[in-house]
Amino acid sequence: MAIAITLRQFLQNENIDYEILHHDKSRTSLETAANAHVSGDCVAKSVLLEDDTGYVMVVLPASHELDMARIHEHISRPLTFAHETVLARLFSDCEPGAIPPIGTAYGIETLIDDSLAEQPDIYFEAGDHEALVHVNAENFDDLTRDAMHGHFSHHL
Repeated sequence: MAIAITLRQFLQNENIDYEILHHDKSRTSLETAANAHVSGDCVAKSVLLEDDTGYVMVVLPASHELDMARIHEHISRPLTFAHETVLARLFSDCEPGAIPPIGTAYGIETLIDDSLAEQPDIYFEAGDHEALVHVNAENFDDLTRDAMHGHFSHHL
């Protein structure tokens, strides 16, 4: 597959320069970083949360762990991890576990961990487990311009 249709169309509509970096099949974002020979600090992973009012995507480095207490400090919503059936429905053009961290492309509210802003280049899932999208920090900022920023994680 290489790149999800929704993501590819969004990148084209936004006139974003990107490249696809192919790597050996991986199961986790840290394994993806290792297989692609890039730092886990610059691989953006997404975690989908939900409550009765909808979904929230939290984007953080692969080298970090989500801190739910910090999420709750920033937004007062009773968020829990979204069920896998929801992920399959919302991201039907992606393989399970390979969700691109560009919530806007899928109409999902997004929170971006500030630690990603420290990186000059960002890599993220293209929609399968064998390809990453690579963009520079400026383009990633453009793609996530509507997202709320904050400290939502801690380093592993």
